[in-house]
Amino acid sequence: MNLDEYMSLDATALAELVAAKQVTPPELLALARQRADEVNPRLNAIVRRLGDVADRRAADPDLSGPFAGVPFVIKDLAQEYRGFPTSSGSRSLASDVADRHALVTQRFLDAGLVIFAMTNTPEFGAKGVTESDYWGPARNPWNTAHTPGGSSGGSGAAVAAGIVPAAGANDGGGSIRIPAGCNGLVGLKLSRGLSPYGPQTGEPMFGMVTQGVVSRTVRDSAALCDSIVGRDPHAAYEVALPRGTFADHIKRPPGALRIGYSWSSAINPRPDRESVAAVERAASLLSDLGHRVEEVAPPYDDAALARDFLTIWFAQLYHHVEDARQRTGARDRDFEADTLAVSELARATGVLAPIFALENRNDHIRSLATFHESFDCLLTPTLATPPLSIGATATPRLLQRAARVASTLRAGKVMARSGILDQLIEESLGWVPYTQLANITGRPAISVPLHWTHAGLPLGVQLVGRLGADGDLLQLAAQLEEARPWAHRHPAPA
Repeated sequence: MNLDEYMSLDATALAELVAAKQVTPPELLALARQRADEVNPRLNAIVRRLGDVADRRAADPDLSGPFAGVPFVIKDLAQEYRGFPTSSGSRSLASDVADRHALVTQRFLDAGLVIFAMTNTPEFGAKGVTESDYWGPARNPWNTAHTPGGSSGGSGAAVAAGIVPAAGANDGGGSIRIPAGCNGLVGLKLSRGLSPYGPQTGEPMFGMVTQGVVSRTVRDSAALCDSIVGRDPHAAYEVALPRGTFADHIKRPPGALRIGYSWSSAINPRPDRESVAAVERAASLLSDLGHRVEEVAPPYDDAALARDFLTIWFAQLYHHVEDARQRTGARDRDFEADTLAVSELARATGVLAPIFALENRNDHIRSLATFHESFDCLLTPTLATPPLSIGATATPRLLQRAARVASTLRAGKVMARSGILDQLIEESLGWVPYTQLANITGRPAISVPLHWTHAGLPLGVQLVGRLGADGDLLQLAAQLEEARPWAHRHPAPA
């Protein structure tokens, strides 16, 4: 097999070739590394290689599973690999070596995947772009002047560039769907409780974070999610597992669905015309496929939801910082200025703010559930703008210095009175105001690559389904993929 053929095949096809003994796992691993050597110096998608560990695994004659022998990469955040550091994009955790695999990593390994590297992520996954001080920015293979999104941006760039056909990712506010939207990929955020967490931590962000993948094809996303979904006897609760497999479910076409679409957002009242066009084209295609499609008003208060989401996320970030301090002895210099400022803001806000925000989740859940009484899916843009330029959201150096001073002086209450939260909502979520809904409500959501801008950048659209309708979203995505294929599209060589 040559590199061009390797890059043209998805994970399912590569696994079939391995099973038929038409190619060996070491051969595939060599091709993945060759492609990484070619493009990663420009993309900075991969930040750590696993070396001989991957070689020994690829050479194992007993390697088995539905994806046996397929090269794979995991995210340098909450997907720990035993014996290697998981930095979470932060200098404070640069030497934090995992003593055991994360459960999701173990399930990737049980599926037969050959994990050979870890991918770039912003510090603690806290941004929709992948531009940490520690690792430097990851870049979009479609145009390296632009971001591949975040926080699974390194994984998105690695898949889009052809290093691997699919990659590990996770999603606490859009971190699977945003990179999928930026890189021309499929990204499913599973329903709350379906994907595994731990054993390093409890359920992240009060259940708002889910594990998953980004991939080039719906069938890969379906089968890889099948590989990680399952009962966990150490979990705090047990959820109803899907009936049958996602891989089988997508083989059947969906019935006629009722789909409401909207691009309206109080956070960004004027989304880019390319984002509007992406939704309009998707709505038209869905209508042509026999679905009942109509424009609707947003079924939730996205400005209120944004405030609640960031309040919860800031509290989580404060926890990350304090945990790193206690476990590794990290100092202020080991964290980014933005992280310190947000952490201080959360500390000064106190315990009641995140508790009220968590209580408000009930209102957002009820609003979306009411919408789903009349509609099967909500269609929105994944992004309110095309992928941003590298550095577009970077905090100026002067403000970074001020943030460090404010953190040292514990001036969080002053920051809170300054209206900084509203400013952070606009700056952090203004280009991605649509994705946090699924995390707050625990619903499944998927981004599919149906649109490319006039400048040649991908721009995904998002579908949000009822609780537990993960398979139905994949089924609908498979229908869209068949009607308007995208896997043949590749960026020019980086």
